[in-house]
Amino acid sequence: MTANSVVAGIIVARWLGAEGLGQLAVINVAVATVVQLASLGLPSANTYFIAQDNRQLRAVAINSFVFAVLGGSLLAVSLTLLASARPDWFASISPSLIGVAAVSIPFQLITLIGLNVFLAVGRIEKFNLLDLTAQAFVLVNAIVALIILNSGLSTLVSLNTATAVLIGLVIVGLVWSYGSKLKDGLPWRPDRRLFARMMRYGIKFHISILAGALIVRADLLVVNHYRGPTEAGVYSVASQVALMLMLLPGVIGTLLFPRVAAEQDARGATTCRVSRHAVFVMFFVCLAAIPLSLILPLLYGPAFSEVPAQLMILLPGVFLIGLESVLVQHANAMGLPRNIPLFWIATLLTNIILVFVLVPRYGAVGAAVASTISYALIFLLVAAHFHSTTGRSFSEMFLLRDFELKQLFTLSRSAGAVR
Repeated sequence: MTANSVVAGIIVARWLGAEGLGQLAVINVAVATVVQLASLGLPSANTYFIAQDNRQLRAVAINSFVFAVLGGSLLAVSLTLLASARPDWFASISPSLIGVAAVSIPFQLITLIGLNVFLAVGRIEKFNLLDLTAQAFVLVNAIVALIILNSGLSTLVSLNTATAVLIGLVIVGLVWSYGSKLKDGLPWRPDRRLFARMMRYGIKFHISILAGALIVRADLLVVNHYRGPTEAGVYSVASQVALMLMLLPGVIGTLLFPRVAAEQDARGATTCRVSRHAVFVMFFVCLAAIPLSLILPLLYGPAFSEVPAQLMILLPGVFLIGLESVLVQHANAMGLPRNIPLFWIATLLTNIILVFVLVPRYGAVGAAVASTISYALIFLLVAAHFHSTTGRSFSEMFLLRDFELKQLFTLSRSAGAVR
């Protein structure tokens, strides 16, 4: 999955340069941000309600799909009109090109919702296969548009949109097929009361998700606005690598959520055990990223020489936000207390201030500094909340026990012996 994104990014950078990569990154970030905005936390609400009672799967799914089509279409039109009315917000990117990308918004939202349905029922293999298929097309489309057809950004964006539409429709069919096999459960029709409960839970969750998405992605739009697509293209590579490093704890947290939701363990024993291992893994992942970052300009080209420095600034924040993404699953699974959305609002406001103070003067470096400070802030707030609500010490949360270290050492030796 990550390899597809990296190779696709290298192809775009080599064929279209830093400016072309920057334009593509801005389009993708704009669409992804709107998708997160449109979701209103329903993907997480799906996981929560279906994990508690899978008889609700049909009603939950149909509620979410109807909402995705209506809400996603409305926001797709809004993004297109915004690009036409305020083209200066998107620098040199054609409004028509943004309009083509916007068509994918309701279908990307359907995909996001459908994947969480499979996660909720424990079909992890289907979740991974569908997600991997969607990511594979990122590379396939870059090869077809730029290498085989020798075309440009317009063709690549059109192919990406067509792929998003296709995958969204396939996921609707797969969810329908799975839900139809259930012997008991609610019928395939919208359920207003259930939808109201989903929205109440989802909105609380949505504040955290949307704030996180804006902090992680939206600074690229600000860099593009103040410094242009070339510097945005360079920063997009550092941001992409940082996001790739966040994938592992993100996956861990995603798998942890339905389990903790089912257990309802107020003391957070499972979350502590997982977070201790996440600290160990993320430390070495971030450590390995330091020498690997020096290779990036060789892969992408001389125009990307600033990427290693930007990534080095992001790494401490990546480490901390990775741990936060595991710890916060306990709060999410326990019904999402009000503090968590408030923490994210405070962090988002801090990030907005930092970005608009630092980016005009320092460009992408300022964006990286703002991100790392924001990641550190939300980590501290969530860690303190987990400590106060569960009574767990910080050593229980972050330091592996002796027996766990021995288990990891034994596992590594066994793996070495197999090789």
